[in-house]
Amino acid sequence: MEAGQRMKRVRIVGVVLLLWNLAGLAAFGMQLRSDPATLGDPVTAQAFATMPAWAWLAYAVATVSGTAGSLALLMRRKVAAPLFALSLIGVVAQFSWSIFGFGIVAAKGMSVLAFPAAIAVIALFGALYARACARADTLR
Repeated sequence: MEAGQRMKRVRIVGVVLLLWNLAGLAAFGMQLRSDPATLGDPVTAQAFATMPAWAWLAYAVATVSGTAGSLALLMRRKVAAPLFALSLIGVVAQFSWSIFGFGIVAAKGMSVLAFPAAIAVIALFGALYARACARADTLR
């Protein structure tokens, strides 16, 4: 693939990932400041109300590093790869609380895993894409 096409693809992927991560950052801010009782059904409200500080920190790390990774990708910086990897770790840690610590699946059923799985897949894609770009010297 020619360099111009590669750069165009990096910009498109970077913008899409930036928009996705900004939405996640907004959701984090909203959920952090909201009364847990207003965050959906009673089970979801209880999950947010009892979420430990380490899970909130993981949520913050996931959203902030994902947004920073997206910006780094758009600026063609190799630091995008470790930032997206950090975001993926944050996603896994944060959702491990709700799935294993809180037991959201037992309370709401397997369908509750769809959104966390989608988030994890997108975070994994960002990490792998940025790593591939760094290895291909598309990022500096």
